[in-house]
Amino acid sequence: MAQEATPVRTARLGRALGPEPTAVGGVVLLLPGGEEVSGRRPSAVLAAASVRALGRRLTRAGRDRGLAAHVVHYRYRGWNGSEAHLARDAAWAADEAVRRYGDVPVCLAGIGMGGRAALRAGGHEAVNSVLALAPWLPDEDVAAPPEPVKQLAGRQVLIVHGTNDTRSDPELSFRLAARAKKANREVCRFEVHSDGHALNQYRDEVLALAEDFVMGVLFGRAFSRPVRDALAAPPPLGLRMPLAVGFGKSLRR
Repeated sequence: MAQEATPVRTARLGRALGPEPTAVGGVVLLLPGGEEVSGRRPSAVLAAASVRALGRRLTRAGRDRGLAAHVVHYRYRGWNGSEAHLARDAAWAADEAVRRYGDVPVCLAGIGMGGRAALRAGGHEAVNSVLALAPWLPDEDVAAPPEPVKQLAGRQVLIVHGTNDTRSDPELSFRLAARAKKANREVCRFEVHSDGHALNQYRDEVLALAEDFVMGVLFGRAFSRPVRDALAAPPPLGLRMPLAVGFGKSLRR
C-alpha cells in the first residue's frame, strides 16, 4: 500500500471580524500568542478568543473608515528557534491582505509571542505600523545575535507592557524599543503600572490606547496627546510612558 503524503500545513486568515466593509481602506492582522517551541497546530478557537476584545474594539472604531480585521491562524503553536514560524506566518498574512485588498496600509497587532511576530515581520512592504502588547522576547545572549530592529525603519511602532509581567520580561521590550528608537523616531512604549501579562487590570485603558494608535496609523486620525508626547519624547521618556488610569474616557467617541 502506498504511503499517504503528509499534508502540508498552511497559515490562514480567519473571517473578517464584524461586517466586512464594501471598500477596505486599512487592514489589521491580529496575531495571537504562542509558545517558544511547539510543533503542534494551534486551536483556532483559543487563538480567536485571545485577541477577540482587541479585534472587537478596533472593528467597531474603524467600521465607518473601511477597516478589515482578521485573526491570523498559524501553522504551529511554536516560534521554533530559527524557523521563526509565527513571524513567517505574519508575513504570509500581510501578503494575503495585499492579494485580497490591494494597496492598503496594514497594521500588525500581536499579543505575547504574537507581539514578537509582529515586530519581526514589520518590515513587510505593506506594513506601515506595529502594535505589540506584552511582547515575548528571548533573553539576551552575548553568543546570539540580538532581536532585529532594522526592519522597523519607516514604521510607526507602539509597544505596551505591564510592569508586573512575569511571562514576558518588560525590561526586554524596553531594551528592544531603545535600539529601535535609534534608527526610527516613530517608536514609543507605554508601561501599565502593576499589570501582568494579560493586561487585564487596565484592560479598558489598553484597548483605548490600541484604538487611538491604530486609527491614527491606518486612517490619519490625530493621535491623543499622550501618544504624540510619547512619540516625540527622547529616550527613555517616550519608552517608559505611563498609561494613565482612565485613559480613553475623555477621548473622542
